[in-house]
Amino acid sequence: MDFKKLNYIERGIDWLHERFNEKQFLIFSSILVGISAGLAAVILKTFVHYIRHYLMEEHLFHFGYKYLYLLMPLLGLALTVFIINRFFKGNINKGADNILFAIAKKSSFLPFSHMYSHIITSGITVGFGGSSGLESPIVSTGSAIGSNYAKRYKLNYKERTLLLAAGAAGGIAGAFNAPIAGILFALEVLLVDINITAFIPLLIAAASGALISKIILRENILLLFKLKQPFDYYNVPYYIILGFIAGVVSLYHVGFFERVDARMKNIKSQSLRVFMGGMGLAALFLVFPSLFGEGYESIKALADLQLPELYKNSILKDFITNNWLVLLFIVCTFLVKALAVGLTLGSGGNGGNFAPSLFVGAYVGFTFALVLKLLGFQHIPITNFILVSMAGTLCGVFHAPLTAIFLIAEITGGYELIIPLMIVSSISYMVVKYFQPDSPEVRKLKKRGAIVSENRDTSILGKIEISGLIENDFIPLNTDEKLRSIVEKIKSSKRNIFPVITEENKLVGIISLDHIKKEMFNQELYDSLTARQLMKKPDTKIRGTDDIFMVMQKFEESGQWNLPVTIKGQYAGFLSKSSILTTYRNELLASL
Repeated sequence: MDFKKLNYIERGIDWLHERFNEKQFLIFSSILVGISAGLAAVILKTFVHYIRHYLMEEHLFHFGYKYLYLLMPLLGLALTVFIINRFFKGNINKGADNILFAIAKKSSFLPFSHMYSHIITSGITVGFGGSSGLESPIVSTGSAIGSNYAKRYKLNYKERTLLLAAGAAGGIAGAFNAPIAGILFALEVLLVDINITAFIPLLIAAASGALISKIILRENILLLFKLKQPFDYYNVPYYIILGFIAGVVSLYHVGFFERVDARMKNIKSQSLRVFMGGMGLAALFLVFPSLFGEGYESIKALADLQLPELYKNSILKDFITNNWLVLLFIVCTFLVKALAVGLTLGSGGNGGNFAPSLFVGAYVGFTFALVLKLLGFQHIPITNFILVSMAGTLCGVFHAPLTAIFLIAEITGGYELIIPLMIVSSISYMVVKYFQPDSPEVRKLKKRGAIVSENRDTSILGKIEISGLIENDFIPLNTDEKLRSIVEKIKSSKRNIFPVITEENKLVGIISLDHIKKEMFNQELYDSLTARQLMKKPDTKIRGTDDIFMVMQKFEESGQWNLPVTIKGQYAGFLSKSSILTTYRNELLASL
């Protein structure tokens, strides 16, 4: 790499930064971020393509090692885990929830290493056969590019968040050559607070990423389809049923995947996790070879009705002798996809659920169409059912209906299927939202104590960490402490509230200066009254596990401006409503 050229580029951007106004520089920056994110998507897709086709098909299969490829996922997982431990300190923060966490809690700052770590590790994981997708790592990479670019040029929180989202949009647009889907993914999944002015940088970044993909990536690497049959409104009842099926399957896929992923991560030995994950995948691939890697090639084979391609390397191929057995094989394939993804990611691999959700959707759509065919219904457009079902499951898994609709519309080259796409996606979304109101990313965030909202004020409030606002300069009193001693402490205190604690540092009450004025001026009570007799039990306590929204609710309900805080049952200090509002005001000003 020529670092002198990079230095010249950096100086050139600095020169433009000085001469452009804020809006002009933001537009210029969105172009650079979009191109960079699109290029990252191209690099990752090409990297995986070359590993798959040149390492395996040109060597392993060419020299007759037909089943040796089954061990490749184990090698890929081992290499991925080694690289993460050796070069990235054992953690590279995988998943879109980490981007949301950065937006909510870290002022949209992402580590510099995320601009390349996800490309390397996910490329190895998926290239060697790991059953997961590349889109989540692409989003992480693009977001990190936008975040670090904004950090380098000292942009504010709002601009930094916008460029982070622009990087994600450019990455998705580059991965599918689908700019509209890239924009909508950034808006729906990353929950970016957006207005018309801020929408322009996202448009430009997505267009830039898609353009790079269009110029460099070959069509056989991209997921593209050509419609074979137009939309027929007579099939609307079938699309309605398919929408419900897609919603139920989405719930199944996410639930099963999360259980497998959690079980794998509970295994303490990392080596054992990798071994079990690799061998589990080998066993699955032996029966269901289309689970290998992203699975986009098998989706294309399914859409082209080349069904023998799906099981030609399966040990069951000689037993699949009629359409009903083909149907059973395909149903089993999409049912165990969640297991394959859980084994891949739970054992230490890097990837996401974007491609698997499209995979499952394609198989569900084909299954439904084939059942109708076998039951005697004629003129069923199987490919159309495959495509709209992909949108249904993508929508159900990510809670992103607009992304799903326009992604399929763009990769099919038009809007011929827009009506069935809307029908299936909306029904799937309603089914999933009924049983699971939060997306997987938001659920993970809530477990980490972070809440992300589409409302700007709520999002800024959600960034506030209460642990950093706890005030501990209140003088504590022992339960048996006499009034005489209390009066002496009041003289030296700047506070008018005093916590009463036990020897074990447990909060049992509060003494307010306003409530003991009468006793303070009666010296006859100095040696008879104790803190226990003078105190009042606190109506409300803030616990260390409470999030900022629960804290604000407690302030509102109690009518107090200072509330005690306990952490694991131990007194920790007080939290002031005014300090929260001051912090909120500072965060709001920083975001403007």
